[in-house]
Amino acid sequence: MKTLYGPNIVSIEPKGAPMERVEGFEEVLKKAAFFNDMVEEFHGNEVSDPIVADNFFSCYMRMDATFKEGGRQSMEEICLYQVKDGKIVQEEFFYTPTP
Repeated sequence: MKTLYGPNIVSIEPKGAPMERVEGFEEVLKKAAFFNDMVEEFHGNEVSDPIVADNFFSCYMRMDATFKEGGRQSMEEICLYQVKDGKIVQEEFFYTPTP
């Protein structure tokens, strides 16, 4: 993240996610820590090859994890990233949040 993300990055999650929108590198780091704190154990992760067009790329991600609240879950999402001046300036994740 320190290498690839721009200082003013915007991170967007679907409606209903705990942190729907955060702005700025430090806030994105806090969001990542918040997510990691919810996980009891990671069992696996899969990331597809990227699809690139113009200043964007996307990929499919699948994660298998046991959450402290909610038990073991397999999650799938589409991740879309925007790049400017060699840094990721926006990330947006598409998935169905768990109630």
